[in-house]
Order: sequence, then structure tokens, then C-alpha cells
Amino acid sequence: MNLLKRIHLFSLLGILILASCNESNNKKEDNIAEAYIADIKQEFAPDKRVALFDIDVEKLEGNYILRGESNLPDAVSALKQKLDAESISYTDSIQVLPVKEDGKSRGLVKISVANLRGKGTHSAELVTQAMLGTPLTILKHTPGWSLIQTPEGYISWVDNGGIVSLTDEEFTDWKAADKLIYLNSYGASYVNPDTKSQVVSDLVAGNIIEVVGERNGFYEIKYPDGKKAFIEKEKAKPYLEWVASVDQSEEDLVASAKKMMGSPYLWGGTSPKGMDCSGFTKTVFFLNGLIIPRDASQQIHTGELVDSTKNFENLVPGDLLFFGKKATDTSKERVVHVGMWIGDNKFIHAMGDVHISNMDTTADDFDKYNYDRYLRTKRIHDQKGPGLTYLAETDIFMDKSEAQPLKK
Repeated sequence: MNLLKRIHLFSLLGILILASCNESNNKKEDNIAEAYIADIKQEFAPDKRVALFDIDVEKLEGNYILRGESNLPDAVSALKQKLDAESISYTDSIQVLPVKEDGKSRGLVKISVANLRGKGTHSAELVTQAMLGTPLTILKHTPGWSLIQTPEGYISWVDNGGIVSLTDEEFTDWKAADKLIYLNSYGASYVNPDTKSQVVSDLVAGNIIEVVGERNGFYEIKYPDGKKAFIEKEKAKPYLEWVASVDQSEEDLVASAKKMMGSPYLWGGTSPKGMDCSGFTKTVFFLNGLIIPRDASQQIHTGELVDSTKNFENLVPGDLLFFGKKATDTSKERVVHVGMWIGDNKFIHAMGDVHISNMDTTADDFDKYNYDRYLRTKRIHDQKGPGLTYLAETDIFMDKSEAQPLKK
């Protein structure tokens, strides 16, 4: 082989080796970037129901493009710090939520019950609900729909017809206003202080409403969109008076649960109009001044363990019983159902409808199906910890320091 051919061969070999090294380095960087995204997501947003970190990385002309969206600015910063530490060059095209349109990133539910869905379309799965007066963080708007986050952290989509958007200043004014909580299971508001006058809208237990005065045995109320109406005084209670009176007692929890007996089962429902199993327990506790996580698989991680061996002697009314499939060597535990203990070996739950079931193996109405899939019982009332928010200790619905006497 002559000298020129040898030089050409060595040059070609060098190019191939260099290309191979570059390709290897590129793949290494690709893997590192993708691994960091996965690590950050696991650390900051392990539960996509309450945290959004939807980030992808794309390589374009030798540069990495970070695309996607997140409502966790700290998570986005952590990702970029990791990439910087590896000297990986990138372009940041991540949209950090909320996106303030016209300065409005706060919202309020303006109808008795708003349906919240997994996607911005009415054909999407109903994942939860929010009742009148529920404050929302509006993460972003699309035509007809908004991506929102509820006080318990749940992220979902709502039809814009069910909410009003507010600036921070407008939201502060709303929080400073006097409010009522509607306590009747079902009802209505009226144009005049007269139940024979025109109905303005329906109402359900748990609705939070601004109050502007009293007249002839009625409260005059104001909806988040400015609409005014009247409701019967005996069916509502001033919010501060109510929140000071509820203490999650065993008797009150059972009484609230039994008021919903026969309510229809509705997947995603969290109101007296219809509810699923965890929506039922969430509603019971909310009506007693405690916000708990939305789903059974989240509720089971709150409170303290009471039983896991079907020894029901230590249970007290208000304890939550969880059901599902136990973990095996090849599968994780699956929590699929929840109910509330009411005493006398019985629990109340939403399954088909809201009804009472018996855990007494000798009883004629023994609930063998749920007995066989029982996992454990947790006590959340009078407990502290992540996921448990006592309304008496927070100002989610009302700034207590700004409260003013009602006008008569």
C-alpha cells in the first residue's frame, strides 16, 4: 500500500473514531437530560393530579430545546441547574404556569357545582367537582376552557361558563367580604325575599356565598359574577359563625354522612347531586370544616393507622376504611374504595348510592365483598399533617381580619 493510500486510510479511520466519539457523547448527553427530567418529576411532581411537570427535551442542530409546561418554578430551576452543572447547552422554551391573561390568575366557581374534567372538553372524564364559591388558581386559558387548581391542589379543566376570572386585587376584595355557607342538602335562591318569586339558581350544601344584607327572614346574597338573589336564613349560616362551631366530632360526622343517604353514585362527583366513594368522604369532612385530599389513594396517606387486621374494636365513628388489592411480590397495592365508620360494626359509603354496610360476619346483611377486600383504617379527624386543612385555621374562603357586620 503506497503512502498516499495509507494517509487517506488513517484519516478516514480518525474521522470515524471522532464521529463515533461525538455520537457517543451526544447519546450520553441525551440520556443525562432525559434522566434529569425523570428525576425532577419524581422529586417534585410524583402525583400528576396535584402537580404539573410535563417537560420534554429535543435536540435541534446540536442544541437542546426544553419544551413543555409546569406550575412548579422550583422544579424548572432545579432541572436547569442540573443541566448547567453538566455543561449541557439548551434553550429554555418551558412555559411556567400560571399564565396571567389581563392580570387574572385567580378564579371563583359561580354555579352551584362545576364539573372538572381531565381534558378541556365535555366528553372528557369527570375527575372531580368544585362548588359555588370555591377559590381557584387559573393556570391557563384556552377557548372555552381553563386549566385550574383547587384548594386541595387538584389540577383539572373547567368550562369557562362555570367560573369568573379575577385579578389578585379583586380576589382580595372578595375574600374580605362577609360570607355564608349553605347547609341545606338542596335548595334555591330567589329574585325577591319570597320563595314564590323567580328562582335565580339552585344551591347545594357546602356552597360559599357572599352576603350583603338581610330582609324579611332572608339573606341577600351576591354571586361571584355580581348577580344578586335571596335565600332563606334557616338554610344557611354566617361563614365565620359556622367555621367556629364545627369540630369534626363523631356525632356531627355521622349526622352529615346520613343526610346524604340514597344520593346517587357519580364517578368524579363531590356534591350532594352525586358522588363517588372518595367524593362522599371528602364532602362529609368539608361540611365539618376539614378539607381532605380528593381521592381514596390520596386520603389513605393522611392521619394515623388504626387497624389493618380486621380488628374493628378500636374504630370510632369518623374513621375511614380503605379497600382494594394488597401488594404482592409482583404488584403494588391498589386502593379503590373508601367508606366511613359509624359504629356498631357498620360503615357508610357511596357504592351504587350512599348506603350503610355491615362488617359483622354473623349479620344477615354482612358485606362480604368489601370485607374480603379490606386494607386498613385511618383516623384523620383531630389529626395534623400534609393533606389536612382545617378551615378554622386558614383564610381560604374569607379573610377573618377584614370581616364586617352584616347590613340589615
